Amino acid sequence: MRVSVFGLGYVGTVCAACVASDGHRVIGVDVNPTKIDLVNRGMSPIIEEEIGPLIAQAVAERRLTATSDARLAVFESDLTMICVGTPSQPNGSLDLGHVRTVCEQIGAALVSKADFHVVVVRSTMLPGSVRDVVRPALEAASGKKAGVDFGLCINPEFLREGTAVWDFRHPPKTVIGETDSRSGEMLLELYRGIDAPLVRTAIETAEMVKYTDNAWHAVKVAFANEIGNVSKALAIDGQTVMEIFCKDTKLNLSSYYMRPGFAFGGSCLPKDVRALNYKGRMLDLELPLLASILPSNRVQIEKGIRMVLDKGHRRIGVLGFSFKAGTDDLRESPMVDLIEHLLGKGCELKIYDRNVRLAALTGANREFIMHRIPHIAGLMVETVAEVLQFADTLVIGHGDSEFKDVLKQVRPGQSVVDLVRVDRLRSGEGYDGICW
Repeated sequence: MRVSVFGLGYVGTVCAACVASDGHRVIGVDVNPTKIDLVNRGMSPIIEEEIGPLIAQAVAERRLTATSDARLAVFESDLTMICVGTPSQPNGSLDLGHVRTVCEQIGAALVSKADFHVVVVRSTMLPGSVRDVVRPALEAASGKKAGVDFGLCINPEFLREGTAVWDFRHPPKTVIGETDSRSGEMLLELYRGIDAPLVRTAIETAEMVKYTDNAWHAVKVAFANEIGNVSKALAIDGQTVMEIFCKDTKLNLSSYYMRPGFAFGGSCLPKDVRALNYKGRMLDLELPLLASILPSNRVQIEKGIRMVLDKGHRRIGVLGFSFKAGTDDLRESPMVDLIEHLLGKGCELKIYDRNVRLAALTGANREFIMHRIPHIAGLMVETVAEVLQFADTLVIGHGDSEFKDVLKQVRPGQSVVDLVRVDRLRSGEGYDGICW
């Protein structure tokens, strides 16, 4: 393919060098004459392992050149990658001025280009940036429509400084957000030889993925440091603790617990987070990340309560109120909090949970149910059908297999607040998922 790369900074230089080394014809575009001169002399404008030889070879073989002429670069390429900077502004927002400028330049060149051209954004931008900045700038400057007259994709990068070339060759995933399948197919040609999971998705989902990755990496560093600080204060080797922690790839380092939904509860997580924070205070430690966990969990409970109340109905049916499916454990169940709040607001409720119903008769939680929450126990019914018939708003509290077909039974005008996503295909009027 013929590729133009706008922005010869860190990401742009790595992309240009790697794509050229794969045999594609690459034109780098930048406003800095020093960078242009360095590339055209076969030298790297950045310091990065392996990049120098790649650029030298690609330039020698006439597969890589650099220019300041945006129009020429667009005309002599089939696909353009935008890799310009998106620095922070004082208030934390992104400065998309460079992105807007190059979009206007690319759009101006597209005015007189007949061939279908694909514009790919690799710059890191918040969700909505393609919709609100990139697409309007391209369409206004070109007089053409994205997804029809030219292609538009976002292709977030997952490059680490110091190992960027290796990361380009071995990415954890390749994510293509696309306006149309034709654009995605053209971009995919650049990654045909790369063995990595491929995801083709909506533009804004791809934008959000990059921020999710980076926020999670930041959380991991902060978490490890706070655990290390507690450990050191207790004369424990924090690195050894985290090495043992990381050996668990079933729960700790896995996709488990990484599905957005309702709040956590149960006999372990709230109690142990609370105890660890207490210990930190006793040691005079500041643990802002660990200290934020329970307040964050409380926010999710309050969000669920608001979602139910916002439906405007007084007759509420709840399916599942133990802290998770397959258990009768009600200790610190967020669903108990939700139910008690709704009762306090004067709502009428009927509740069904087969495991809790059995526990009320014979289980270990019988005393808790009969003495701690008798006002809730008295609202329990024998069947799902009773809840469905009674409720104007239906709340699904956990993912018991018994509830999988419930959404097919919802009647017109009946609202559903789904806190666990029992059906990934469900959407539309009357249905509200807490995080989707």
